[in-house]
Amino acid sequence: MANGSRQAAWEFFGTELKGRREDAGITQVELGSRVFVSGGYIGQFEQAIRKPQLDVAQRIDGVLQTDGIFERLCRKLIDDKRYADYFAKAAELEAQATKICEFAPALVPGLLQTPAYAKAVTLAMNPFAPDESIDEKVSGRMERAQILKDATRPLYWVILHENVLRIPVGGPALMAEQLEHVVALTRERTVMVQVLPYTAGAYAVMTGDLRLMEFEDAPPTAYTEAVYSGTLLDDPAVVKHVQSAYDLLRAAALSPEASLDLIESAAEGFRRCASTT
Repeated sequence: MANGSRQAAWEFFGTELKGRREDAGITQVELGSRVFVSGGYIGQFEQAIRKPQLDVAQRIDGVLQTDGIFERLCRKLIDDKRYADYFAKAAELEAQATKICEFAPALVPGLLQTPAYAKAVTLAMNPFAPDESIDEKVSGRMERAQILKDATRPLYWVILHENVLRIPVGGPALMAEQLEHVVALTRERTVMVQVLPYTAGAYAVMTGDLRLMEFEDAPPTAYTEAVYSGTLLDDPAVVKHVQSAYDLLRAAALSPEASLDLIESAAEGFRRCASTT
């Protein structure tokens, strides 16, 4: 499903929700309290600013007695083959988060990728896939990144391992463009970026993507990813341990100012390399 048609479908979901709610004579606040989210969230669902999780859609059906229409719509829209099965739930939660903290050990995180970088990574991981499949996956990644442009965008804090700055994904020109994009988002204060340098010692051998997500009306969740696998962690004690690990990485990383200088320096190096080839 193309980006435009998916957005139109979510807008239909929101319009239908508003109509059914008003027909039932229930305010946004009343509906929110009965499905365990805020009234403001109901308003954002109706405006297609945020997308409800499946369990919330199911509870809405129960309250409004809508015979499962919102569950069916939600299932259809979140059954998205642009994402690997192990990541689909994390992508769904990502869109609901009010704060995201992420550690990237090797690649620029998906929310910060340029289309060219995303395509280079996707091609490397799927060398025999048809162009249509590659384009669909890249499109999905670019759509995910739209949450950083929303008025309700989450607070986004990223720690990049220095590997991310040194691995020339797609060649020097593409890499320069990607790092300059990260710099631009940082200067716009869309994201807070720190770099974990090689000089961090033992901290610098941390492996595996790590993400912490906080929500307005739900407990925090952690997501870890390895090769072709991902795990959502919602046990409070485990999430607390993950948060502690992230805090240690943040303490070992360069300051935001020093990190930005290093990213700019790496981008300049790739730009010079590209100009001589």
